[in-house]
Amino acid sequence: MIAQLISIGNELTSGQTVDTNSAWLAQRLAEFGVTCVRHQTVADEREPVCHAIADAAARSDLVIITGGLGPTPDDLTRQALADALGVELVLHAPSLAHVERYFADRGRPMHDGNRVQAMVPVGAEALHNANGTAPGISARLQNARVYCLPGVPREMRAMFDAHERPAVEHAAAGGAILIHVLRTMGMSESEVGHRLKDLMRRDRNPTVGTSAEELIISIRIVSSGASRDEAGAQLERDVEEVRRRLGHVVFGEGDDTLSTAVGRLLIERGLTVSTAESCTGGLIAKRLTDVSGSSAYFERGFITYANEAKRELLGVSEEDLRAHGAVSQRVARTMADGCRERSGADVAVSCTGIAGPTGGAAEKPIGLVFIGLALPEKTTVVRLLLGETLTRDQVRDRTAKCALNLLRLKLLGGASR
Repeated sequence: MIAQLISIGNELTSGQTVDTNSAWLAQRLAEFGVTCVRHQTVADEREPVCHAIADAAARSDLVIITGGLGPTPDDLTRQALADALGVELVLHAPSLAHVERYFADRGRPMHDGNRVQAMVPVGAEALHNANGTAPGISARLQNARVYCLPGVPREMRAMFDAHERPAVEHAAAGGAILIHVLRTMGMSESEVGHRLKDLMRRDRNPTVGTSAEELIISIRIVSSGASRDEAGAQLERDVEEVRRRLGHVVFGEGDDTLSTAVGRLLIERGLTVSTAESCTGGLIAKRLTDVSGSSAYFERGFITYANEAKRELLGVSEEDLRAHGAVSQRVARTMADGCRERSGADVAVSCTGIAGPTGGAAEKPIGLVFIGLALPEKTTVVRLLLGETLTRDQVRDRTAKCALNLLRLKLLGGASR
């Protein structure tokens, strides 16, 4: 089964908004063995949208269009679909009732422009939208089934699951393409590639590939089979083999982040954590608390950017600051120890460094960072040279990731009260 995806909107073609809908849809379709051969992005222009729909329908079995179903003059998907079908738009009374009820339930007036959302091409089916005002549309064009869905991701996903997913699963006749992503940190992409070299041959099934983004190496495993069971069994074997070869550098899967991985370990071990940050300005604390439920393990954070704050809040001595400087192993250690002692947390993470673009020197270049980790049994300090060519944001981002990964590895090593 062959599919094409079309995303509609000037905000997409101008680069103001990133199209996440196509990626999500392609992943869902792959679960049923449906191959997406093209993703198109088209501006809010009636004729180009019509041509894109007609061309996609002539070349595929399934066409899914997202966006352009709103109430404003630039929302032209329904008109373009009608043009491609060679029919007129007609008012769908149940959809109009839904739109009117949506506004009434919220105590808001409905503008006349919203009536257009209840218009569908003659012969097409209106699809109920439980999360918004814009109904979807389903139609048959040439040999393809065409679905039009809202561009709002939350609405689009719910409507796909409610309307398209059952039909696609039935039509796909049991084939499956399953995808699993493992996420790693602490090993270069070249080293990962070396260890997985035989698994990454292009002639094998499953296929294994890597992608890198700011220290995180993702490993994508794609398994094809005549059934979900067959594809799943192949996939599971490769996932376990990759985990075996890479060990603790694998911190999660799917959408996992270092923060979620650390949070799980802290909860499993019944530990709390506090942070003392200089160059990252609270970024480590933010990422730890990005995780829902982080109040179970996050105690507090100190942002001690100035030397005076380091002295007053963490007990860093004036003597150490003069002798070693704020960016030093000694100060990072004292920051971590002081944070743990004064917060009462089981574990404390500290960092001090030079994020740039100013402030670097020959002996202490931009990208020099010290990370401290105070555990009940021992305090560790790691020195990093992240690179003078990185931007300020990159230095801070990588410092936070390295700090979280250091904590993760120590927790895996059995850190406890």
